[in-house]
Amino acid sequence: MKHIGQHAIVIGASMGGLLAARALSDFYAVVTVLERDAFPQSDIPRKGVPQGRHAHGLLARGRNVIENFFPGWTDEVVASGGVRGDIAGDVNWIGHGVTIKSAPSDLVGLLAARPVLEGHVRRRLMALPNVRVIENCAVQELIADDGRATIKGVRARIGSGAEHSITADLVVDASGRGSSSPAWLESFGFAKPEEERIEIGIGYTTRLYRRRPTDLGGKLAVVVAGSGPNWRNGVVLYQAEDRWIVSIGGYFGDHAPDDDQLFAAYAGSLPTSDIYDIVAHAEPLGDFVRYRYPANLRRRYERLAEFPKAYLVFGDALCSFNPVYGQGMTVAAQEAMLLRECLDAGAADLARRFFARAAAVIDTPWDIAVGNDLRHPKVEGPRPAKVRFINWYIGKLHMAARYDARLATAFLEVANLEAPPTRLLQPAVVMRVIRGNLGRSGGTEAAPAGAQA
Repeated sequence: MKHIGQHAIVIGASMGGLLAARALSDFYAVVTVLERDAFPQSDIPRKGVPQGRHAHGLLARGRNVIENFFPGWTDEVVASGGVRGDIAGDVNWIGHGVTIKSAPSDLVGLLAARPVLEGHVRRRLMALPNVRVIENCAVQELIADDGRATIKGVRARIGSGAEHSITADLVVDASGRGSSSPAWLESFGFAKPEEERIEIGIGYTTRLYRRRPTDLGGKLAVVVAGSGPNWRNGVVLYQAEDRWIVSIGGYFGDHAPDDDQLFAAYAGSLPTSDIYDIVAHAEPLGDFVRYRYPANLRRRYERLAEFPKAYLVFGDALCSFNPVYGQGMTVAAQEAMLLRECLDAGAADLARRFFARAAAVIDTPWDIAVGNDLRHPKVEGPRPAKVRFINWYIGKLHMAARYDARLATAFLEVANLEAPPTRLLQPAVVMRVIRGNLGRSGGTEAAPAGAQA
């Protein structure tokens, strides 16, 4: 890789910041990650990652990219208690009110608690000789040159000490959804980026339960995507050999209660009994925890006519999605891969090139998340003919995929960002959808036992 600078700074050490730093480490003599939090001694949730106590999915594409950055990472997570599984064969997927057919596939998933996934990435990153991490470090503002056209570093406070000026050839804001970049840009005379915001009022409640190998018929996870009439969603995921995590919730205040009986009743309202069976019968391993997520949010930096040199915005600071689709870590991983490719072509015009390519990568998961959320009648947002058609078509695909493993796997390849959405509109796939809807009942009943693809 090319050496294009002496020092790069990354603001934030969540998964996005860690992966950005890994990409930068191939091009800068020193990479410094500035993290507001202190890291725990073991892989447990921390204050700066409030969703870390909840269920997290790492899509197949994300695992592949992280494994490319850190060879052997998957094996390390498995050795510490995680599990590698077949996303199509080891998981029950329920969408549009029906369970699609499970079958072996090449989609490799990795299940472990979010702090475990992040902890292994952080340790691998910090083992690199040119990377350093400063904890308890709060970035106060950016430093610009006299013309306010180039970012030269940051002012930051470590602990309760005095402010320090830290200079750099490149600063990357990976501070998350609450990023200060729009305000910082405005203070230097730049326009704020346009924002696209789709209000969803998602809230979910989570609890850990004792896992027995015979639970769920040996499956490693169950995933329920919200659909009418109640639009509730939920997951149960393997976390360790003896542990499940269950997260269930809904839109616009229809959130699961933190009460044993009411939580179980809420789980019983989902279109599968799998999650209820765990909640009602397994031993709880902790208290309920709750999480609220108001809106999908995308900041359109790629549309700005002017942007300072030597500065980038990354990860959730660019776009944050409804977390029930499990896309955040994977999109950050893809952005890190793009950042590496952009830097390989040099530092000139970096922001314009990176934002344009990142926007193209974000488009697909954004369309998946927002398009599906717009199926909910109370979600406000544009519903052009394309969105209405895709939502109708995906519903028909699910009906056919109850019995058709090839359709089910094709859908999961797209949902896991391993194939473009156009894959589902190929003539051979469309014909399977048509045959699947003409050849069997169009109702939403579960597939009969022994049904074959």
